Amino acid sequence: MTATATATPARPADTPPPLPLCTQRRGIELALLVAAVLISVCGYLAVGLAKTHAVPSGAAAYGAGLGGLALLAHLAIRFRAPYADPLLLPIAVLLNGLGLVVIFRLDLETPGDAAAPTQLIWSTVGVALFTAVVLLLRDHRVLQRYAYVCAALALLLMVTPILFPAVNGAKIWIRIAGFSIQPGEFAKVLITVFFAAYLAGNRGALAHTGRTLGFLRLPTGRLLGPIVTIWLLSVAVLVLERDLGTSLLFFGVFVALLYVATGRTGWVAVGLLLAGGGAAAVGALEPHVHSRVEDWLHPFAGIAAGEGPGQLAQSLFAFANGGMFGTGLGQGHAYLIGFAMKSDFILATFGEELGLAGLTALFLLYALLVARGYRAALGLHDPFGSLLALGLATLPAIQVFVIAGGVMGLIPLTGMAMPFLAQGGSSVVTNWIIIALLLRLSDRARAPRPEVSELPVPAVRAESVPPEAGR
Repeated sequence: MTATATATPARPADTPPPLPLCTQRRGIELALLVAAVLISVCGYLAVGLAKTHAVPSGAAAYGAGLGGLALLAHLAIRFRAPYADPLLLPIAVLLNGLGLVVIFRLDLETPGDAAAPTQLIWSTVGVALFTAVVLLLRDHRVLQRYAYVCAALALLLMVTPILFPAVNGAKIWIRIAGFSIQPGEFAKVLITVFFAAYLAGNRGALAHTGRTLGFLRLPTGRLLGPIVTIWLLSVAVLVLERDLGTSLLFFGVFVALLYVATGRTGWVAVGLLLAGGGAAAVGALEPHVHSRVEDWLHPFAGIAAGEGPGQLAQSLFAFANGGMFGTGLGQGHAYLIGFAMKSDFILATFGEELGLAGLTALFLLYALLVARGYRAALGLHDPFGSLLALGLATLPAIQVFVIAGGVMGLIPLTGMAMPFLAQGGSSVVTNWIIIALLLRLSDRARAPRPEVSELPVPAVRAESVPPEAGR
């Protein structure tokens, strides 16, 4: 008896299964952008109705401006990065819009110092650079070739403010003819590119070579040199510029990338010890940093001395007054903080007028932004791209922790700007560049890759079964 069968082409054993089809989801992004703009416009209207009992005169211009920026960014992504993450841009637009709303609300308390129009102009510059990055950066791996150029530029940007007079006790600004810029904001992106490129090229040696000291494997001097140099530079920035926030940010990102690149938890412990030791030493010796530490340890000292509450005390009072659901937009008193209420302490206004519920929603937006950046890092297959995405996503994570911890009295104040929310042109422009880079990275991670070509396997035809031997 004979039997015939035709087998379908078989996949070789070492061939991976086909990847799932990734959808572009630009329609979802557009719908979320519309929602983000509408939420921001509603906030703008709520502030005007609460303060003046009338619709603010600039509501239409504000909505049109924010909507136009969102549409421009969306079209750039649709054209050049169609597979990019659909959540990153709407989150950025919503955070930027809410920041403009809170700044406009505080402008009503300081009629002679309107910052919202200027912030909208800086947002326009940020979206323009965002569009340029999305359109011009075809392959993120090009940045790896210029790692040391990025490090040199970052070092130049960090050192330049030392040559200019201190502003509010810190040398982090360059002010010329009424124009001011904070170079450290741009330096953080450049230094992250350098960190990612250096660790991508040396991660194997850092993880598996050197001497073992307890739970930590110390690399050779040639590899350890740049690590020690980075730590010394971060402390030097802290000492010379009196800028605690920038120092913690740079070193924190480097330690996070070092841990991911080597997989060794010991580096986290060493990084925390070095950062803590350096901050403690400078906090005890440098007067400006020391005064911030004293304000953190004794926030109500001014009240006890009969001098009235200081900024940190007013911030704590604002959070307490907000309660669970807040006093309502435009109905708080966080403006009593005075100086830096639109920058360092803008979170206090947000917390008082939107309450714990609003703060939780805000922190969830930041958490989602960071998580989508980490998701892009997991989807990339080249070490440099993965480390770059992780580093860029870690930047806002550390900033939010440091700033929120400072205004809530958990750690000393650092003088950093809340991403997208606080007043500051350099900050908002840099954050838009970070979002553009993350979108390019996520587009590369989510884009469908061509399958490995299968070897042609001819059909197998079963012939008649030969009679068994001896039968």
